Amino acid sequence: MISLRYIYLRRRIIITLVAIFLAFFVIPFIVSTASGDTGAEDALKGLNDTAEEGYGDSLDSGKVITDIPTTIGKVVGAGLAFIGIIFFILMIYGGFTWMMAKGNEQQVAKAKELIYAAVIGLIIVLAAYAITMYIGEALTGG
Repeated sequence: MISLRYIYLRRRIIITLVAIFLAFFVIPFIVSTASGDTGAEDALKGLNDTAEEGYGDSLDSGKVITDIPTTIGKVVGAGLAFIGIIFFILMIYGGFTWMMAKGNEQQVAKAKELIYAAVIGLIIVLAAYAITMYIGEALTGG
C-alpha cells in the first residue's frame, strides 16, 4: 500500500521539476521576448541569404515559395520534431520512474515497459518515414 509520505514526496518532486522547467525554459523565453531582443533580425538575414543562394530570390521580394511537396515536407518535419520531443519526454519519465522505484519490482517493470514502448514507437515512426521517403524518391525519380 502506498503511504501518505510517498505521495507527499512524489508531489514534491513533481512540483520541483515543474519549477525547474519554468525557471530554465519558460521564464528566460518570456524575458527575452519582452526585451525585444529575439534575434529575429539575424534569423531573417540568414533566411534571406539562403533564399538568394538556393532560389535566386530573397524573402524581401514578396514572392512566397510554397509548393505542395515543400509544404508536405515542412508538415512531416514538424510532426517528426514533435514525435522526437514526445520520445524524449517518455524516456526521461521512464528513467525517472526507474530511479524512484527504490527496489519496487512493479515500478521497475512499469518503467522498463514505458522505455521499451517509447523506443519501439520511435522505431516504427522512423521506419514509416524512411519507407515514405523511399517511395517518394522512387515515384518522383529524384
